[in-house]
Amino acid sequence: MPIKKIAGLSALALIFAITSANALTLEEVKEQGYIRAATANEVPYSYMQPDGTSAGIGPDVATAVLKSMGVEEINWTVTPFGTLIPGLKAKRFDFAAAEQNISPERCKQVAFTEPNSSYGEGLLVKKGNPKGLKTYADIAKDPSLTVAVVSGANNVDFLRAVGVKDEQIVFIPANADAIPTVHSRTDAYAATELTVAALAKDQAQVEQVAPFEDPIVDGAPVRNYGGFAFRPEDKELRDAFNAALVEFRKTDEYKTILAKYGLSEQSIEAAAGKKVEDLCAGK
Repeated sequence: MPIKKIAGLSALALIFAITSANALTLEEVKEQGYIRAATANEVPYSYMQPDGTSAGIGPDVATAVLKSMGVEEINWTVTPFGTLIPGLKAKRFDFAAAEQNISPERCKQVAFTEPNSSYGEGLLVKKGNPKGLKTYADIAKDPSLTVAVVSGANNVDFLRAVGVKDEQIVFIPANADAIPTVHSRTDAYAATELTVAALAKDQAQVEQVAPFEDPIVDGAPVRNYGGFAFRPEDKELRDAFNAALVEFRKTDEYKTILAKYGLSEQSIEAAAGKKVEDLCAGK
């Protein structure tokens, strides 16, 4: 075997050894007595309540799954949506429980679990929907219209896919900025249906577009599939969590959690019907 090839294999072996040594395992989590998790503070997916406790689809399911694994304590970090993946890679927390959509681009950076939730798209507009918007494509038809999107959210991909130009898109730091942005700066805010519904609830100045037509991308209506994100090197931890999640999805408790936050039976079934491998492959 050529010396150059041996050296190359040795280097790969060294990289693998270093990566493995730096990996966080379930055993280590149990030894330290807690795991660190991140939320983007977005209702109803993942957020913190005024009393400092976690809530939402991601945190509630994560708490139940980790408990079944023997992990009782979760230390939560609140971070803007766009910093979830960078923060995870920088090891500021051990996994993200913000129901991020499982997409091929994100799968290149993190290791997702099987889907935990499924949801469609939505639009937040001024009260009375003065522009008469019914879908993202309506924004593309009028270059004078503008739409806000949270930085890092994949809704921007759907907007672009139906023809919305970059100059029509306004990026905002967080979901909490959506209402004042729509009120003063843009014609709409694009997000998932549950996010928009939560924002519009009991509001006098904004409303959710209803009925709303999901954008058609590559010949099919867009549907998001949210999952938990781990660092690729923490494979053992991710695999253990994923196995426990798959079992938990079979329980009534799981269905009760998702239904409590507004997911329909159809959306719950849709989540269980998709595989993470297919979603990462863009299928």
